[in-house]
Amino acid sequence: MEIIALVGNPNSGKTTLFNALTGANQKTGNYPGVTVSRVSGVLRTPHGNKFELLDLPGCYSLTPKAPDERITRDVLLGDQQGSELPSAVVCVVDASNLERHLYLVLQVIDLGLPVVVALNKVDLAEKLGLRINVELLSEELGLPVVPCQANRGKGVLDLKHAMRHPLPHPSRRKWQASKQTESAIHDLTAKLESEGMQKPSAHAVHLLADAGYRGEDQPALDPSIQSLAVDLASVCAREGVSTEEEISQARTQWVQSICKVAARRQGVDAQAGGLTTSDKIDQVLLHPVWGWAFFVGLMFVVFWSIFSLSEYPMGWVEMGIDALKQGVSTLMPDGDVKDLVNDGVIGGVGSVVIFLPQILLLLFFIGLMETTGYMARAALLMDGVMSKVGLSGRAFLPLLSSYACAIPGIMATRSMDSAKQRLLTILIAPWMSCTARLPVYSLLIGMLLAGYGAAVQALVLGGIYGLGTVSALFAAWLLAPKVKGEEEVSHFLMELPSYSKPDVSFIVRHLVERAWSFLRKAGTVILGLCILLWALETYPKPKEGSPAADDPALALEQSYMGRMGHAIEPLVKPLGYDWRTGTALVAAFAAREVFNANLAISYSVEEADDEDKFLEQLRGKLAKATWPDGRKVYTPLTTMSLLVFFVYALQCLPTTVVVRRETGSWKWAIGQLVGMTAVAWLAAFTVYQVGSLLS
Repeated sequence: MEIIALVGNPNSGKTTLFNALTGANQKTGNYPGVTVSRVSGVLRTPHGNKFELLDLPGCYSLTPKAPDERITRDVLLGDQQGSELPSAVVCVVDASNLERHLYLVLQVIDLGLPVVVALNKVDLAEKLGLRINVELLSEELGLPVVPCQANRGKGVLDLKHAMRHPLPHPSRRKWQASKQTESAIHDLTAKLESEGMQKPSAHAVHLLADAGYRGEDQPALDPSIQSLAVDLASVCAREGVSTEEEISQARTQWVQSICKVAARRQGVDAQAGGLTTSDKIDQVLLHPVWGWAFFVGLMFVVFWSIFSLSEYPMGWVEMGIDALKQGVSTLMPDGDVKDLVNDGVIGGVGSVVIFLPQILLLLFFIGLMETTGYMARAALLMDGVMSKVGLSGRAFLPLLSSYACAIPGIMATRSMDSAKQRLLTILIAPWMSCTARLPVYSLLIGMLLAGYGAAVQALVLGGIYGLGTVSALFAAWLLAPKVKGEEEVSHFLMELPSYSKPDVSFIVRHLVERAWSFLRKAGTVILGLCILLWALETYPKPKEGSPAADDPALALEQSYMGRMGHAIEPLVKPLGYDWRTGTALVAAFAAREVFNANLAISYSVEEADDEDKFLEQLRGKLAKATWPDGRKVYTPLTTMSLLVFFVYALQCLPTTVVVRRETGSWKWAIGQLVGMTAVAWLAAFTVYQVGSLLS
């Protein structure tokens, strides 16, 4: 099946158009050797043609700064391992930002592939008073230009007609450089042709237009070709010509000249100073006072909704898990296999899946902010804060996503153009308190503030979230000088798209994809960890007739997990914890939320249908727990120490696996796990020991 690549700037409506062209015929995978997702679908034209439509990552140009942008460049050049060279390219262009988006179109034309331009958001351009002469634009570009409105499905059929066989002829290169640069392009093209390189002219232009492409490791290119390109660029430089700057300027000038004749602005309200509706809204939402007031209020609404509205679907999930366990209990005979299925598989995975509603609610609000255009404004506001700690506003979305779960937050760093800032964001993301910590926070805060109302407890919970956030930013400030990366100042540049109505179809598809990704993880990595955890808590089995056979708490103490708890008691005792708490902490490294369940086994607390009743019973047992000398284990200081430990500890081994995959190094993954655990231990030690001295 022939491949048609779909490319475009971020916020051009590319994904919406991809969904309109392919419908439900989509599949997602990964490009070989990298973690960037490969999204494709089946496109059928009215003429009976069938293509694979490849949705390439959004980019502003083919001079990449981020890993996903590099994938787009390599696929279009035919350099990407395991990916065929596309037969044609559809360039999605935002009609309201024509000049900015045509630069990418010009780069794609230079590749020598058949190109069709999808002129999207024509309705928005008209509202802004921009009149585009589509026929003239098509004539100047030398390729089909199809006006469309992807969010309403307008022009989609016309676009499919433009992709019929035979495909449009490739357009010729539009711009002309100086004599020196053109000579270098000619010499390099001839060398590439002699080497049998596909698309020699495209590679020659790109080698001279992008210094990074000349210097980076490129398996598809012979090192001698890159050396020749370096030599030719150096010859031009000695003659006072920078091939990169000259090619960029030539493209920009051509785009500006065509926009002057093909796009004219009419009907802009002169009394309003030429301000669009989006500009007027930005006067409020980007205001140094009112902008922050709106942002803080919006974040409050988002997190209040997550914790309040998610109660109902979480209850439904819990009911489903209980029903499944009851069904297994009815169908299977008693024994280890039944316990494994009920407690290890269903119970273990269910303890993670129950948080899916909270994760999806946060992702829903993120989708709303992205599709309406507010996310870019929020990132711009946060850039002023994050730039002081070595990050940029681009880290805002990954860190916000980490409040739901660190794993999607870490994966969201792929779009960051700075390798240094991407690594910094990955390293601090787990300190954004995820939803898996909530059951532990609820248990401990309820013990610490038993005599106080819900308002005070909610205020303390907010303080815990604030502590994690401030600590993460402080850690970024400390690590920034130590993490290797670019030394030059990385300016934060982000396109502010016009405000628009939420794209419901995009949000729904996004939620479905994330939900499936989460469930797939729960069914693989988390499932394996839960089975291992169950085995450690179950074996060795107590002998029949022994006291442990009828006492789950004693059986746990004699299990491998209990022995581990006793072994690490000298390490956790300075924090105020006994071996039972230590056992629960070890278990929580598989998934934080199993901490409560493990304590319930240690203190012989039976599960209850009502979560509040279960927590109340567990708190009662913990309050009565004592050391051998009669001292209470769970004092206010111990509870505070545990809260601080859970704020800082990376108790999520699946996150460590994802960090290894995203960074390509176990050094960073293990270093993060060990470092955060050490910080958690020191912080908890300080709280307990200093508090003991002062009390």
